[in-house]
Amino acid sequence: MILLSIHNLSLPIEDPVLKFLLVLVIILAAPLLLNKIKVPHLLGLIIAGAIIGPNGFNVLSRDSSIVVTGTTGLLYIMFLAGLEIDMGDFKKNKWKSLTFGIYTFTVPFVLGYLGGYYLLHFSMLTSILFASLFSSHTLIAYPLVSKLGIAKNKAVNITVGGTMITDILALLVLAVIVGMSQGDVGTEFWVKLSVSFVVFALIVLIVFPIIGRWFFKRVDDKISQYIFVLVMIYLAAMLAELAGVEAIIGAFFAGLALNRLIPHTSSLMNRVEFVGNAIFIPFFLISVGMLIDFKVFFKSWETLEVAGIMLVASIGGKYLSAVATQKTFRLTKEEGKLIFGLSSASAAATLASVMVGYNIILSETETGEPVRLLNEHVLNGSILLILISCTISSFISMASAQKIAESDNEDTVSGNTHEEENILLAINHEATVERMVNLGILIKAHSNTEDLFALNVINEDKNESSVKNAEKLLHQAADAAAAADVKLQALKRYDNDVINGVNNVIKEQKITDLIIGLEDEKGFSPSFVYNLYNGYLQNDDVNVLVYHAAQPLSTIKKYAVMIPENAHQEAGFFHALLRVWNIARNSGATVVFYAPENIIDILQKIIKKANIEAEFIIMSTWQDGERTAAQLKDDEALIILMAKRGMKSYIPRMRLIPELLNRNLSDNNYLLIFPFSEYDKNSPEIRSVGNHGDFVEIGNVIQKIFK
Repeated sequence: MILLSIHNLSLPIEDPVLKFLLVLVIILAAPLLLNKIKVPHLLGLIIAGAIIGPNGFNVLSRDSSIVVTGTTGLLYIMFLAGLEIDMGDFKKNKWKSLTFGIYTFTVPFVLGYLGGYYLLHFSMLTSILFASLFSSHTLIAYPLVSKLGIAKNKAVNITVGGTMITDILALLVLAVIVGMSQGDVGTEFWVKLSVSFVVFALIVLIVFPIIGRWFFKRVDDKISQYIFVLVMIYLAAMLAELAGVEAIIGAFFAGLALNRLIPHTSSLMNRVEFVGNAIFIPFFLISVGMLIDFKVFFKSWETLEVAGIMLVASIGGKYLSAVATQKTFRLTKEEGKLIFGLSSASAAATLASVMVGYNIILSETETGEPVRLLNEHVLNGSILLILISCTISSFISMASAQKIAESDNEDTVSGNTHEEENILLAINHEATVERMVNLGILIKAHSNTEDLFALNVINEDKNESSVKNAEKLLHQAADAAAAADVKLQALKRYDNDVINGVNNVIKEQKITDLIIGLEDEKGFSPSFVYNLYNGYLQNDDVNVLVYHAAQPLSTIKKYAVMIPENAHQEAGFFHALLRVWNIARNSGATVVFYAPENIIDILQKIIKKANIEAEFIIMSTWQDGERTAAQLKDDEALIILMAKRGMKSYIPRMRLIPELLNRNLSDNNYLLIFPFSEYDKNSPEIRSVGNHGDFVEIGNVIQKIFK
């Protein structure tokens, strides 16, 4: 009794502690209970919201706290869609996205207009707004698809791009209809709307990346970086509202703006996804469920009639649009289903449009009843549409995404052979630890989660300070990897010679790639150059990467990649090239290849398999490349494929590279890659391809590894 009196457990619950506790329990229990019966937990959260909401058992009210957190979840969904989209794929599929956007806007719009005007006898204005409800869609199943690891699939990219187009069009229709209902649509209205939207887009897509790059360069604090991301989301949402469009468009644009600044494999991306999927997005789903009132469908046949027409127009229209897209671009059956699943959910823009239309009063009846632009039957029908469309979206998306993921896994070679990629970080300086871990994560394949090692070699004297320093560095490396949800194996080794210690670990752990970090201030010292050429490079079957990081990887706009003549004849060329392309793919930066004409031809033949943004410039002489390297701008980095003496691509001037980098690029990032000179016995696919020179097959291997 004392407990009850303290918390005042009258319904709805007002105590903030109990409210938050109840929501957290629902978020926790939904996946655990529903996964056993193959029901998407997204649907479970919506149903739970309906049960505990004001139209259910009235356990919780849909007050400002729920609305604010739910709104953040809605913005988060759109932000993640823009943030996780592969910009290289997006540019390649832009016409496909545009075509799908036109399909998925036009077909449901036409069906909705015909139903509203001819069957429900709405006015023309009401019918147009009614039709626009079905043209937009909410990517409510996107977190589920992303979790399965197929966010880069062509069908997903097409759908996300089409979502931007159709939501903008639907919300522009809303803005126009509201203006027409209030009688203020004219030249001034159209000019104001057009100019404000263009200004908004330019600010978010041009100014936001500049601000973000400046911030990430100067602020290393992880919490501050995450808060900065939230500020950008809400700032873009506010600017969108000022421009006359809905906040969700602003959130999506914010995702596009920060896309290249938050690498998909980074710790910041992991934090962004974690908080969104754990708190904000579930709150949004529960808040949507709270709007559902099942009782209204038993009070009036007219409500059921309106709801039926809405379901046919929306679900039927989205299905026809998905089929048309599948047939137009010859996608697989499962990809067509995935497009339908992702685009069939109506929630965000639909709800926004309905509420705006419902709140516009055109006139009053003789009895004083308001005549609304959209009546209560449409409002109630939209709630049923949200429930059913989200249900269909969850089931269809989960089923098709799982099949696509399983198919991708069967085609992946790197996922089944752990020995093909073991990356060793030789850490020795505290300032370079996190940067080396970030590079290791960036160059690795997505499917491998336990292929990263960090090593610190302790001299034979074994003094206490050396041991403590080694433990500190290794702990720091493990923490940096864990922040990106990557498991790192920390190795501590006692040896009177550091190089011998590293080389022995390379043999014991079957290392394929060794990363060595340079200190910012020192760069290449004579002792380091000596140890590099006379020690680390004596391993013939390991890629050696020498890394200098003057700024965060996420702030690099472009990589200049220098490739010497005959590099393609080296055993480790294509293995090293995979590392370069992983950097470009995971960071979103543009890569400019400087290479002889014959190597450029090879790269162009297989570049389509990599899905990265690349440019190709013929490098006539090595001196031309050196001059280009010396003129790099801020936010540009250099990658050089090197060779040691005796290799086919070795050039005597390579000995001058350390001096060139110390002199001209002390403030830039650069990476030297020394490919292995003997075929890796643990990578038979690469070895076979290298022997036969079949560049088409190389492209296929690269494509499989990239999956």
